Amino acid sequence: MSGLVEAQNRQGRPALPTQPRGPPSLARFREPVDREKLLLLVQNIFDVESLGKCLRFYTFSKTCPLLLRVFTKSGGHHPAEEFAVRGKEPKDEVQIYTWKDANLRELTDLVKEVSQEARKRDAKLSFAFVYPDKNGRFVVRPVGMTYSHGSGQRLDDPKTLAELGFQIGDYLSVAIL
Repeated sequence: MSGLVEAQNRQGRPALPTQPRGPPSLARFREPVDREKLLLLVQNIFDVESLGKCLRFYTFSKTCPLLLRVFTKSGGHHPAEEFAVRGKEPKDEVQIYTWKDANLRELTDLVKEVSQEARKRDAKLSFAFVYPDKNGRFVVRPVGMTYSHGSGQRLDDPKTLAELGFQIGDYLSVAIL
């Protein structure tokens, strides 16, 4: 009987049931998303262009971004020897948090925000991956080109980092021509 009395507060009301502490259970959020239902729902609300952006956002929200170290240079790519000593990479570095499905057009726009030469109307940007080979020597491998202003001329704009063979840890060299 004393346990029942203790379960009531001083005003005579029964005590609330104790709830577990901490964040709520995530079990209800773990059910898989039916992509077809999502597509139908989004198609009814948005046009096709907005649909693509929505699906990319959905993908981005489920994937962790990566740190991409971008080295820009006017006139050509940095030579592979400049990357040989860790910690002594070229000084003109831009660090970008992005995803592997970011395309070269998106990266071009980000480089234009930090580089005056890349904003010129006739600027052409050449992209190359920089990575160590099996022997530990760095290799500069060109992967694509874009124009600073995408005025109808599309070279490699839609190509994504993943399509080009990017691996996490590679550097990106951008030559502004």
